[in-house]
Amino acid sequence: MKTASPLRYPGGKWRVAPFFNRLLAANRLEGIDYVEPYAGGASLALSLLFQDKVGAVYLNDLDVAIYSFWWAALEHNQRFIDEVAAVEVTPDEWQRQRSIYMQGKRADPFALGFATFFLNRTNHSGIMNGGMIGGKAQRGEWKLDARFNKDDLISRVARVGSHRSRIHLSNLDALVFLSRLGHRRRERLIYLDPPYFKKGPDLYLNAYSPQDHAKVREAVENIEVPWVVSYDDIPEIRKLYAGVKTRGFDLLHNARTTRTGREVLFFSNSLRVPRSV
Repeated sequence: MKTASPLRYPGGKWRVAPFFNRLLAANRLEGIDYVEPYAGGASLALSLLFQDKVGAVYLNDLDVAIYSFWWAALEHNQRFIDEVAAVEVTPDEWQRQRSIYMQGKRADPFALGFATFFLNRTNHSGIMNGGMIGGKAQRGEWKLDARFNKDDLISRVARVGSHRSRIHLSNLDALVFLSRLGHRRRERLIYLDPPYFKKGPDLYLNAYSPQDHAKVREAVENIEVPWVVSYDDIPEIRKLYAGVKTRGFDLLHNARTTRTGREVLFFSNSLRVPRSV
């Protein structure tokens, strides 16, 4: 099994898709709408969607660059595919795409979305400030195109486009997004994967402070539909979510070096939780 997402993401959760399949089945939630306030690479959302385990998916990300990627891939799918096929994966092109990315909201939305994708596929571990694979001189063991298999990426982007009618996209603060979709007007499962507590500042542009994490915990209390939250398994987070159902698990990370990290899932009281992840 491999990720269905066109993006590489530190701590991507596609590896826990089999557990979520069991969670949905145990609670008779197959076909329910699925919501991610912190979409990122959306690897878990896409895995569940492509298996028809969920109905529609609602993807939100405050990062305008990530949002622009999903917008471009969904709304201009064939154009995006054509760009993937045509682009030259060279250090000069990396510099050009980086200059577009650095413009942020001032850039053309499609160009920003493609630049985000290009840098994600050509930077170390997919980290936007990670530097190009192989370095400027391209003398390393791995070259710039090591994670840019065009045929595979075109297939992934095309698959996303083929499910466009079932993917809903937004660019909101996660807590604002939650306030709109966390009510019971329609049954849905909400999965929150906030930035890591400890490593977040090294991995994400929109890292959280301890106060931000506390606000997420407070917001979770007000969600009226089933929810799951994932975090790095550390004492600070265990304390913050004391009294909540948990399952710990190991997750392989590829942020600069391959390692196994300990993570934890928290669950709303309404959910029947399988024994192991």
